[in-house]
Amino acid sequence: MISFVSYIEDKSNSYILFEGESLIKLLFVCSRNKWRSLTAETIFQGVNGYEVRSAGTEEQARIKLTAGQIGWADIIFAMEKKHVRRMQSKFSEELSGKKLICLHIPDEYQYMEEDLIDLLKSSVSSHIELPD
Repeated sequence: MISFVSYIEDKSNSYILFEGESLIKLLFVCSRNKWRSLTAETIFQGVNGYEVRSAGTEEQARIKLTAGQIGWADIIFAMEKKHVRRMQSKFSEELSGKKLICLHIPDEYQYMEEDLIDLLKSSVSSHIELPD
């Protein structure tokens, strides 16, 4: 179970994790881990309070999803429903008790495309706290 993380705003308007709290581990999953999930890892990696990784569900993925990655994650964000189904089929035991969220982001974006970044930020921010 994940406890909510508390933040304070410092003079530079950035958010810092209260001392003693552990980082929340986010895993982003798409098909090949080249565009969507890798973009999510890149843009959320520097956010205080979160440790971020990404992986793909297909054999030819840049980083292929493993049971260990699912075990590591506190929250798993899947880009499409097919990724949720693939994970449930292959890693049902490892997903037990995990928070698995489908973002419904189609495979029509390139790595770090501005529209993808905006969509990821708006979709993810409804599930976790992000600084402005």
